[in-house]
Amino acid sequence: MRKKWDIRIGTALMSCLLLAACGTNEDANTEENNTNTTVEEENNTSANEEANTNANSGADEAEMVHIGASQIVEHPSLDAAYEGFKEGLADNGFVEGEQVTFDLQSAQGDPNNAATIANNFVADDVDLIFANSTPSAQGALQASEEIPIIFTSVTDAVGAGLIESMDQPGENITGVLDLHPESIEKTVSFIDEYFADSTVGLIYNSGEQNSVAQIEAVEAAVEGTTLEALTRSVSTSAEVQQAADSLIGEADVLFIITDNTVVSALETIVATANDYDIPLIVGEPDSLERGGFATFGIDYHSIGYRTGEMAAEVLSGEKTTADIPTEYPADMQLFINQEAADAQAIEWHADWDDQAELME
Repeated sequence: MRKKWDIRIGTALMSCLLLAACGTNEDANTEENNTNTTVEEENNTSANEEANTNANSGADEAEMVHIGASQIVEHPSLDAAYEGFKEGLADNGFVEGEQVTFDLQSAQGDPNNAATIANNFVADDVDLIFANSTPSAQGALQASEEIPIIFTSVTDAVGAGLIESMDQPGENITGVLDLHPESIEKTVSFIDEYFADSTVGLIYNSGEQNSVAQIEAVEAAVEGTTLEALTRSVSTSAEVQQAADSLIGEADVLFIITDNTVVSALETIVATANDYDIPLIVGEPDSLERGGFATFGIDYHSIGYRTGEMAAEVLSGEKTTADIPTEYPADMQLFINQEAADAQAIEWHADWDDQAELME
């Protein structure tokens, strides 16, 4: 009798253990299934969030304004104009990375490259072209009659065929010139007063309309003075040193206009001026900081800033380029670099202390 009860009790215990084991496995499977479901849901949520983020980023990118910026060569004056342009835009609601993107490209001194850059901007369907130099503006205008073009660092926009007149620039182009109407006349008068009976050496790129117009203005301005103009023409910045050396012993004063090719190699001219005690007159304050002696100049950052304001008016739809007259620089004054005066053995005149903004 006892053996039967032992068997029954053992059987019952085994059944309980099996039921408990099955319950544990079912709970584990249920928990695992719930965990897998949660992970899958989280993965799906993350994927959806990422897709939404990418979609929104794409939408933001599509809504951004895209500006192509073309610069004939890299040197401090043009660089300052570009920075001023971006600042003028930012102060008027077009901040880089938020409302606008920029594609800055340098033509490395080659007008053919400037034309290629402009054509690429047209192919990229940019919203506006910032042309920083005469060749850059010419290339942009040849590439498109529809995309708005805002230029600066241009001396003679009418002579370069960019605009019809200062008041009526054109259907898709306007900007700010980099030469005050009185700049060359004042510079020549300054040289005539303080360096009378001098031969003035001029180096320029005859392929730049910007430079040809200035040289012609200098030659006209020296008529009736005690001065004589002596020119040297270059086609690349590599030729500047040779041109400067050829003026040694012939030029009493050097006058470097705002020629992009020559200014990009200004240090070689500064070295010649310092070695042979030749006063070096330059066309803008940035060249003064690089070793020039004096200039009746403008601030390139300020003309760049003004073009940024113009661009903001166009991009916001307030105006078209045809509504905005081309402008001259607002201000001009005499700047003198005292350290360069010492390096070039220039006799100091007391009235310069009052007439000029002095740099050391």
